[in-house]
Amino acid sequence: MTMGPICIKNELKRKGYGKILLDYSLQKAAELGCGALCFEGNIDFYGKSGFRPASEFGIRYHGLDEGEDASFFLCKELISGYLDGVTGEYAPPEGYFVDEKAVEEFDRQFLYKEKKTLPGQIFS
Repeated sequence: MTMGPICIKNELKRKGYGKILLDYSLQKAAELGCGALCFEGNIDFYGKSGFRPASEFGIRYHGLDEGEDASFFLCKELISGYLDGVTGEYAPPEGYFVDEKAVEEFDRQFLYKEKKTLPGQIFS
């Protein structure tokens, strides 16, 4: 299973809300029977909830050669041993990719709004 990203408003960061939201999401995923979660993220944050580099589980990130830095690609077993003996390549779900032309066409249906890239935003 994959999920994310988890986003917290700048003025509410560093108050524990992100970890609460993440841990709640992990609990719900476990209740649904999910054995493991893999996604892109910062180990400094997600590591506090038990995530480790996916390479430790033998899982590579799509499009990267073996040994290439994929420290952003994380994994956590929700069922101990669920990934034992598993190796392979993770590819982000198709729904994660955006057709920029389709977005522009969609946006034209609404009143104009200036698009901005804010501090801390990964993608513009």
